[in-house]
Amino acid sequence: MEVLHSKILGEGKPLIILHGFLGMSDNWKTLGNQYAQHGFQVHLVDQRNHGKSFHATEFDYDLLRDDVIRYLDDHQLATVDLIGHSMGGKTAMQLATSQPERLNRLLVADISPKYYPPHHQYILDALGHLDFDTISSRKEADDVLAQHLEEFGIRQFLLKNLYWVTPGKLGLRFNYEVLKDKMDEIGENISSTATFSGPTLFLRGDRSEYILPNDIPEIKRHFPNADVQTIENAGHWLHAENPKQFFEKSLQFLNS
Repeated sequence: MEVLHSKILGEGKPLIILHGFLGMSDNWKTLGNQYAQHGFQVHLVDQRNHGKSFHATEFDYDLLRDDVIRYLDDHQLATVDLIGHSMGGKTAMQLATSQPERLNRLLVADISPKYYPPHHQYILDALGHLDFDTISSRKEADDVLAQHLEEFGIRQFLLKNLYWVTPGKLGLRFNYEVLKDKMDEIGENISSTATFSGPTLFLRGDRSEYILPNDIPEIKRHFPNADVQTIENAGHWLHAENPKQFFEKSLQFLNS
């Protein structure tokens, strides 16, 4: 079985970072370098069907968790600190509750353990209009997306996935065909009986609706030692929208 692709920065305590849906390890490069400067060996990991990791038709949180465990074993990492954003946060929760002995600390960024109905459909519909037989530049790809996606920030996030498949032929790094069919899996809740009693921090964006006040009892039920803190002036991409505050709060937790 293939092992996930990663970029490893720095030396010290191992810290695994898992990106969100349609993202990749590269989204965390700036923060990753900052953690590396503070005594961490940072593993920026691409999850299956994302970034430079392998593509597979099977896709659910048990498999995503098993991919990360295989990665830890392959890199001989007995215990790690783990940060997961959105979909990566669900993977991280799945790992923490099933193999708690592998984690020192768990940090979940802007996602709760609950089920989320599919809500990325408009983004996937927009991506479906990209025809790489006719698109030959990033600008042309953005022009097509702009007809269906008004939000500049979301378009920029998606276009980070563009790469040259062959000279003159662009493509997307994520596995669009599989991911568009797996929307229900992306929103899945973690098992009702799953718990992790280790040190846990949930960070939420103050403008995001992914973690609501009435989600906190469920978070505490699964993660009895969880602290829930808010990042100001940030939506769902809180680590990109307020990286300074995200870094300060996360580093304080990781060093506590």
